Amino acid sequence: MPHLLVVDDDRETCNLLSKLLTRHGYRVSVASDGRAMMRALETSRVNLIILDLMLPGEDGLSLCRRLRAESTVPIIMLTAIGEETDRIIGLEMGADDYLPKAANPRELLARIRAVLRRAGAPEINLDTSRNRVLEFAGWRLDVTQRQLVSPDSALVSLRASEFELLLALAERPQRVLTRDQLLDLARGRSASSFDRSIDILISRLRRKIEADPKEPALIRTVRNGGYVLSVAVRVIGEDS
Repeated sequence: MPHLLVVDDDRETCNLLSKLLTRHGYRVSVASDGRAMMRALETSRVNLIILDLMLPGEDGLSLCRRLRAESTVPIIMLTAIGEETDRIIGLEMGADDYLPKAANPRELLARIRAVLRRAGAPEINLDTSRNRVLEFAGWRLDVTQRQLVSPDSALVSLRASEFELLLALAERPQRVLTRDQLLDLARGRSASSFDRSIDILISRLRRKIEADPKEPALIRTVRNGGYVLSVAVRVIGEDS
């Protein structure tokens, strides 16, 4: 049973979310501020944090940044504000997703499932993915182990959302993918035309795999189109 931690100082919001998530099979804990959140993380294993932006003391953005410095636990930012600027900042701080409190409960559940799915074992047919490695420009993306290895054999750390985005590009090499397509493929949900999260993830990936992130040679931007992995990809080690 996945363990979710709701961090919000609004007691009514905590109660509503607890009832909703418990009813759908999740174990739920609540915390009213950053200190309570850290205590909960020290005493139990948490699979995902639903983190409010506006909190007493240290705010949600600061807490998200602090968590990212020492943990890979998935984070969904939840806020009453819902401004695009706040969403972009939240994602830049390391949040895996961002949702206004007024969102439909079904959408929240879908986002939670998608983030948990990306953070854990991929929901794919293991018989077709066994030992599958995608190789491009000397890089090796191990689908089974969910690892990226550089041309000089160094293991490159990727967050779950970064891995899924790179996998979506590598499975469709030399093909332009729009932001909406990438959102559907990598984030497991429908896209908003104003959602800039893909741009942020692309920027993170470029910093990790490009020789010069400002002049990318691997992941190219196509004006008014989207993004493309511009090199050929070879599938190696796949069982027949």
